[in-house]
Formats: sequence, structure tokens, C-alpha cells
Amino acid sequence: MCGIAGFYRLPIAPDRKRGQLQRMIRTLAHRGPDGDGVYVDGDAGLAHARLSIVDVDGGRQPMSNEDGTVWVSFNGEIFNYVELREGLIARGHVFKTTSDTEVIVHLYEERGPDCVEMFNGDFAFAIWDSNRQHMVLARDRAGVRPLYYTQSAGGIAFASEVKALLTLPGVKAELDPIALDQMFTFWFPLAPRTPFKNISELPPGHVMIVNRDGARTHQYWRFDYPDAADDRPVSAKEEARLTEEVRALLLDAVRIRLRADVPVGAYLSGGLDSSITTAAIRTFTPDTLRSFSVAFANAEFDESAFQQEMVAALDLNHAVTVCEENDIATVMGDVIRHAERPLMRTAPAPMYMLSRLVHDNGIKVVMTGEGADEVFAGYDVFKEAKVRRFCAAQPGSRLRPLLLRRLYPYMPRMNAQSQRYLEAFFGNHRDSISDPLYSHLPRFRSSQGAKAFFSAELRDEIGEYDALDDLRERLPPEFQRWHPLSQAQYLESAYLLPGYILSSQGDRVAMANAVEGRFPFLDHRLMEFAARIPPRLKLKGLREKHILRESVADLLPTDIARRPKQPYRAPESRAFVGTAAGAEMLTRMSRSSIADAGYFDGALVDRLVNKCTRFASTGFRDNLAFVGVLSTQVWHETFVQQSSVGIGTPLASSQPVNSDGNGRARVAVNS
Repeated sequence: MCGIAGFYRLPIAPDRKRGQLQRMIRTLAHRGPDGDGVYVDGDAGLAHARLSIVDVDGGRQPMSNEDGTVWVSFNGEIFNYVELREGLIARGHVFKTTSDTEVIVHLYEERGPDCVEMFNGDFAFAIWDSNRQHMVLARDRAGVRPLYYTQSAGGIAFASEVKALLTLPGVKAELDPIALDQMFTFWFPLAPRTPFKNISELPPGHVMIVNRDGARTHQYWRFDYPDAADDRPVSAKEEARLTEEVRALLLDAVRIRLRADVPVGAYLSGGLDSSITTAAIRTFTPDTLRSFSVAFANAEFDESAFQQEMVAALDLNHAVTVCEENDIATVMGDVIRHAERPLMRTAPAPMYMLSRLVHDNGIKVVMTGEGADEVFAGYDVFKEAKVRRFCAAQPGSRLRPLLLRRLYPYMPRMNAQSQRYLEAFFGNHRDSISDPLYSHLPRFRSSQGAKAFFSAELRDEIGEYDALDDLRERLPPEFQRWHPLSQAQYLESAYLLPGYILSSQGDRVAMANAVEGRFPFLDHRLMEFAARIPPRLKLKGLREKHILRESVADLLPTDIARRPKQPYRAPESRAFVGTAAGAEMLTRMSRSSIADAGYFDGALVDRLVNKCTRFASTGFRDNLAFVGVLSTQVWHETFVQQSSVGIGTPLASSQPVNSDGNGRARVAVNS
């Protein structure tokens, strides 16, 4: 895990290119504190900030092939690099390191941009091919590692984080109103859009090739599912075979993710998924395993009893950070600075604290359980959609809606509502059962309620744009043929997973403290196999992740193996009440601050703040709006108001490059 940056054909004077690359990569030093390097070749420049994990001494970047015609700056890990390296050596390639990075350049020599199809890993990289005079940008299948870019003056610049792009002359931070509308609907912008105007994100599973003729992008992988017509009853023998295959794939995904020249730890939430990954690690290593957890002072969110049960069962060396509600207000500014976007939830804040705990304990790599809910249908939204469809099939039934009370046992406020309220909240969209977004409509529409706080000026800029229609139009043609559960899984996996879970709650808050997360459930072999498993084996009745539970039941204590899903959550508006840190954060929601930014209606925000600070308990929509408005204001202050480096200075005109006789201006610095 590292930070990468670079450019191609930007009109920057030759004697300024190296300095510009250094300015870009210095903003990413938190991602790679172990060294940095830059490389310049004519119109192309690469930069790298290194977190050394594989081949600690020899894996410095940017790195080239034998003759220096292919250079790479790489963020992430290629977990099957051992097998790929052996094959490349057998075919005559000569390696000078034992790093996974060097595998990329050699496999690129053989396969060109299609090399991405051979990688089992989490990656974002840039390859400069001097023979073909093009830059190749690529991102992993699930979207674990980020990659942003901006195009101007016939050129392109790219980086692991937007803040590196903001060091470029002429690139400024400005809010994209459509992106904000999307975030107040889905909790994230729809890639390639980002919160920043004129700055884009390379979507997961995509490759971009840039040359003098421009840029072209293609998708090399996406989530796919069988047609619903193929769904059929499964015999006990077939279920046993599928269960065994799930176990084998999962254990192998864990095994290859233990490849590192530094210790690998584990996140342990106390839930099923992190418990599985932690238990699986213990099957491969006799050494004491370091594990890390967040505990909450507020019992509503705390899972520490289950964490301690796993610690005792696996004999772990365990460390805990306890999150008090005021801690969220204390770190929220840093979280927004690293997330680089407004947030609708506070959940990334405790994860930021957790990665800081890992860093303070000298660990660089942690295994996590992210992805299991998407791959094996673990989220409550899947059960909720199934119950809603069941109720819609007999709208006059008085018994079927009673199932709604079984959906959210961990949410006392929800369960305190009347049966009539629950039926209205969950079942008031029976007429939209054919809508491709049916499974997620209650969530999306509840989130959209926060848009009531938009200012009139922002509404005018957004105009008639409809985020839900935009998402519907992006769905693949075969989506309508999939089983309803597969459709819901696709919405989670292709959008929420990379857009929020792996980004704001994953890479950005982990790498803020130079910690790399590894995700065995997002091994593409496991994802592709699980997609073909009949839906009835993933959500069996209302038992989520049925086949996954069966595949690893012997690895876990019974209480953990049978435990129902309790989503990770954190205190929200109340975290900003009654402390100095909270009061300081709330100044961003003052009438003057709201007016200065111009995104929200000051009078409505005043009423929202008054409600959330006066009452001990507020509802989902109020909390969502509160966090969304506050984080947008913090984002505005952090980037629009304070990001002045490089803004307003025109790009230098292009000048001839002083070459080395071969047309290349070479500068390579590694530390």
C-alpha cells in the first residue's frame, strides 16, 4: 500500500516537472512514510510514496523493467505474485527484486494492458510505456484502491488522492452540485464523478490508456450473476459440494493475503465476518496473532463482549480503542480531510481511531472481513426487500407485515414504532415492485429527505437532475434478468462497496495512519464463485449468509457462528453535543458559515441543529441530514477555503525537453 501520482503531457516546463511531482507526492506522505521517488521521461512523470511491505529493502518505486522502457508506480498488493513470478522467470524474464511490483512490469511486457486480468490483488497503478508513448492507468476489480485524475490542456494528471492534484497550477477545489445530490441520495458520488468539479475517479475494474490522441477507458471486469430462470432447488449433496468449495476458496484467499515481509494483524469487530477471517488466519500461523478492535462507551453500539469471546477462543494478542462519543467530534475534521468528501454517517471516525491504534502498535497490515455481506448477502437490506416482496404478494394480509419486526432487533427506536408506522415505512412502495431499485428505495428515499436542507441556489444548479434515474440508466442490460437478491447484491457490490465502504470507511481512514487493509472476501475467485451460488443458499429464509456460516462453522465459537447480523454503527448527532470539540465543530453550522458556503438553507439548518442538540434521541433522517450538512461544511472549509496551493497560477507553457540522447529526460530519486 502506497501513494502514487503522475502526469502525462501537461504543459509544465521541463525544469519544473520534478518539483511538481515532489509536491504532489509529499501530500501523500501519510500513505507511504517509508520512502518516495520520482521519475521523468519527456512528457511523462511518475511519483511514489512507499509503505514497505513486500521486499522491504528492494521494492523501491517508480520501478522499471530490464531495459528501462516500462516504468510503474503502484499502490496495493498483487497477492498471486509468487506464482506469476515463477512463470515469468521460466519464460526468460530477469528480476532484480523479489517484490510484487516488478511482476507488473514484466507481465505488462507480455500482455500489455490486459495484464490486469492475471492479477489477484488490490491495486491502482500507472505504467509509462516509452516505446508506445502511452500511460496506462488501472484499478482493481472491487475498487479497494483509489485513483483520481484531472484532464486539462490536452494532458492528464492522476493520484491516489485528490489533494495531490490540488497542488497542480490551475487546479482548484470547487463543489460539484450533482455529486452532492448523489451523496445525499446514495452516501457517495457515482463514479467517475467526485465531489470536486473537473476531477474524476477511475471506476473499479477499469483501465485507461492515454496517448497523444487522448484517453480511452474500458471495463475489464464487473459483478455478474446467473439469470433468475436458472434458480432451482438444490440437493443436499450439491449444497455440501458448494459449501466445501466456499471454504476452500476463502481459506486460500486468506493464505495468499498473509504474504508479507512484515507482520499481518486482524481487525476484530466481534461480528461473523471479521471473526471468520481472524480464525482463518490462525489456521495458517502458529505465532501469536495481533488483533485490534473498537469498543464503544455507548452500549447501543458496543460489541466488545463478542470480541473478547473470540480473543479467548483464538488466544489473540488483542488491543482495543474505546470510542467515547466526544472522540468522534475530535477526529471528524481529520476524517473529512482524508476522506476528501462529505459523509452522511460518522462510522468512518471510529475506524480512523482503530487504524491509529494499529499504527501505534507497529503493525502495517491488517486482514478484515469487509465484503462478506455483499458477496454472501448479509445485509439487512436483503432481508428487508425479501419481506417487503412477501408482503406485497398478499397486500391484504395482516400476518405477513408482522415479519417487519424481525428485521432490526438492534434498533430500539425502530421497534418502538407502531405496526402501522412500520407498514407505511417499509411497504408504501408496492406500486414500484418492478423498479430495478426496489430493494433499496426505502434507504435512498430516506436519505434524499436530507436534501430538504439544500439552499435555493444549489437547487437551481441541480435543476431537474434525478439521481435515481441516473443510477437506473447505469445498470447493465442483463440486470432485469437476475434474481431479486442478485439485483440487490449488485447495487451494494458495484456501488456502495467501492463508493463508501472501501473508500471513506476503508482505504482513506486506514491509510491516513499508514495501515493497509486486506480483504479475503474480495478475492475475485471467491466473488465470482459466490455470484453463481443459488440465492436460496445465501439468504435461506431470513438467515443471512447461510452457506458461508455452514462452511466455517467449525472454526468459530457457537455464539459467534449463530449470531445474527449487527451492522457496524457509531453515534451520530449526539457525538457533537456537550463537549468543547463538538461545540467547535458546530461553528461550521452557524448561520454565517452556512451563508458563506451557500450550499444549505440557514434557517432550516438552525432548526435541525436545535432539534439534534436538545433531544437525547433523534431519528435516522435527522441524523443523516445533520452529519451530511456538517461534513459538507467541513469539506468546504478544508478544501475550497483553505486549499490555496497552486490555485490561480496558470500552467507553464510547454518547452523542449533536455534529453539524454534517446529522447528521454531521466530523473529517478528513491529514498
